[in-house]
Order: sequence, then C-alpha cells, then structure tokens
Amino acid sequence: MFDWWFKIKFWKRVVLGFVLGALAGWLLGADAKLWFGWLGDLYVTLIKMIAVPLVFFAVISAVSALSGQKSMAALGGRTFLWFAITAVLAVAVGLGAGWLMQPGSGVGQLAVADNWKPRDVPSVMQVLLDIVPSNVFYALTGIGMRTNAAGETVLAAGRGSILPVIFVAGLIGFAIVKLGEKVAEARKLASQLSEIWIQITRYVLEMTPLGTFGLIAALVGTYGFEKLLPLGSFVITLYVACAFHIVVVYSGLLLAHGLNPVKFFRGAFPAMQVAFVTSSSFAAMPMSLRTVSDNLGVNRDYASFAVPLGASIKMDGCGAIYPALCAVFISQYMGIDLSLNQYLIIALASVLGSFGTAGVPGTAVVMATVVLTAAGLPLETIGYLYAIDRVLDMMRTLTNVTGQVLVPVLVAKQTGMLEREVYEGRRRASAASDNVDGDAFRNDSAPEASENKG
Repeated sequence: MFDWWFKIKFWKRVVLGFVLGALAGWLLGADAKLWFGWLGDLYVTLIKMIAVPLVFFAVISAVSALSGQKSMAALGGRTFLWFAITAVLAVAVGLGAGWLMQPGSGVGQLAVADNWKPRDVPSVMQVLLDIVPSNVFYALTGIGMRTNAAGETVLAAGRGSILPVIFVAGLIGFAIVKLGEKVAEARKLASQLSEIWIQITRYVLEMTPLGTFGLIAALVGTYGFEKLLPLGSFVITLYVACAFHIVVVYSGLLLAHGLNPVKFFRGAFPAMQVAFVTSSSFAAMPMSLRTVSDNLGVNRDYASFAVPLGASIKMDGCGAIYPALCAVFISQYMGIDLSLNQYLIIALASVLGSFGTAGVPGTAVVMATVVLTAAGLPLETIGYLYAIDRVLDMMRTLTNVTGQVLVPVLVAKQTGMLEREVYEGRRRASAASDNVDGDAFRNDSAPEASENKG
C-alpha cells in the first residue's frame, strides 16, 4: 500500500516533511506543538531506544575485527589528529566571520533570556573520570531526556555521555581479541547482534520524514520570527560561518585527498538532514554510521569506532565556531577591543575545550562559558543568545555531524580502508544489503525503486 511512498528518494521525503512542518508551524502558531509535536517526540524516543545498543554491539564487533587488520592505536591517533586539525580551522572560520560581518555592532539593548542560568563548567579531570563508569549496567541504561543545571532539556546517556558505552564496549572487544578462539562464538554473536541492531535502525530511520515534520512544526510554531529579529545579524553570521566551513574548508580537505566533494555531500546528506532537524549528534549518529559505511564506502568496522567517538567529541559547530563567534559578538556588543593575546586565548580555549568538555550535555553553552572566562569577557551576556539557542543549534549540529562524517572518510582514504567505487556511487557497499530507502520494509522492491545514494 505504501510502495508509492518508498519509491520517493529518502532525502526528498525528509525535505517534504521539513517544508510541510514549517508551513504547519507558520499557519498554526503555538498550537503546532500541541498538534504535531508528539511526532517529533516519538521520533527522538525511537532514536534514544536504538542508540546505546547500536553503539555497544557495533564497537565490540569493530574492535574485535579491526585489531586483526589495523593498529587501533594508529587509527585512533589519526582520527584524533584530524579532529584537532578541523577544530583549529573551525575556530579560524568563527573568528574570521565575526571580524568581517560584525554581528555585535549596532545591536540595540538586549534582554537576558528568562530561563538563562549560569553554567557550572566541570573540570577536565572530572570529564575524563566520568568516561569510566562505576557501574557497567548504569552506563548502558540508555540515552534519555534529562534537565541539566541550566534548565535545559538535553539528550544524554546515563553519565551524560556516550563515551562510557564506547569505553566498556572497547574493553570487551579487546578481551575477545586477547582470548582468541576460546571466545570465537562470542565474537560471532557480537557481530550478529550488531547486524540485528543495524536492521532495527533501518526501521527507525524510516520515521525520519514524520519526525522532521513534527520537530519543525513545533519549532516554527514556538519561535516564529519575533524572537529572531533582535539577533538576526548573529544568526546570519553563524549560519554563514558554518556554511563556509562545510562547503569551502571541508571541500578543500577532500580535494587535497583526491576525493570529489560533490560525491561526499551527496552521500552525507541524509545524516546532515537528521542533524539539522533534531539538533543532536546522538540522534543523527545511527544515520551517520549508515551513510559513512554504505554511502561513502568507509570500512564498516572502522566507521563503527570513529562515528560514535565523533558524536561525543567532534564539535566543529558547537565547540569551535560558536564559542569563537560568541566571544567576538560580545566584545563588539560591549565595546571591548580584543587584543591579539585574547584572540589566541579564544582559539586555544575553543580547540582544547571542545575535547575537555566531551560528552557534557549542552556542549555549546559550556564551551561558550569556557572561552569567555578564558578571554576575560562578561559571562552573563551568553544569556542574550540563549533565547534563540534552538535555532542556532540546528546549524551548529549540522556542522558537527558533517565533520563527524568527514574525518572517517579522510582517515579511511589515508589508510586504504575506503572503497572508492562506493564513495563515487558506482556500486553499493559490499557489507550493506540496502540503503535507507524503504527496502527495509519491502522484499519485492524493484531495483529502480532503490536508488537512493544519499
């Protein structure tokens, strides 16, 4: 009965949901959240349901398989190096956009958002200690909605991060490698469970168009345009900076590796769509994992390690561009001339802080707090931007997730773990049985109906 729906390419269905959701939010106003917000809530709940088991079994399978192919230490080192390189470039883009576009100049008197509360920034040592769970089962209890100290409702795992899940799964994977043939059945079981959750993920991701409709309808109905007008220049500057980083910087890195940027963005587009509408790297992580391995040809075992890690600590939008731009905006608004030393402090704090606050709920606000404190700028002025944070977070997360997809592609290209024909769309990934295009529900679908490559 629904063959006509599944014959439409996946990305077109998501775009249709976005457009119809924006229209519904504009027409119904605040009532749109009442009528359609539950669709978005259901979609996010389904994502919460699959995220932890998907990562847990995928990482176990990946570590036990990769240890026999490539050095995990070498792959991890390359991955972290590219995380750092792209973060430095993102900070430069944020500072440059703020300096050129002057978003804080000529802005009238702003009011601090009613629900703004100063953030308590955890120490780097505390963040690192929280990666090791005191209770394994507590770390695996799942990702849920929780309210943090600032009153923000955030998507978070048991200890506020997916990192404890990766840590425990990695230990199990290494133990399987060490024990070898003694636990051959355990290795096989982990691989099978990983495949099961990948299939469940296919089912859940088919909800993306409806989830997009509900989330966007509630967002547009709640915000409207009146909240955006006073800070329109900041919103435009952030969107321009993030778009420049994605289109120019990322494309340049791809070209330097001999890869076609158009092919990359076509393959990464489904994950970018989910990131934009959900404003959550965790929510986009299942789609990111699928697109990296199935659309872009990255070795699935390596992707299962790199993508969840990137969803926790790879934050070009939230951890680099946004705090740097915040510092410039606030200095302009307050009439404070930043010195060269302050610019260097902002850059250093943004890069190091994005790793130091890995997995902390509300990363963007935490990072802005870290950077402003380091640069000696007024902390309370972050409250001016908090009223429109949801709109800003859409583009920040889109940038985060695009970077989380990009780095595994670059590392895979450098290490010979990239299937070039899959990346260029000449054939499908050898390990994948289908893409997110409705085949998960139809066994008799015609080949021409299954043509979504991103």
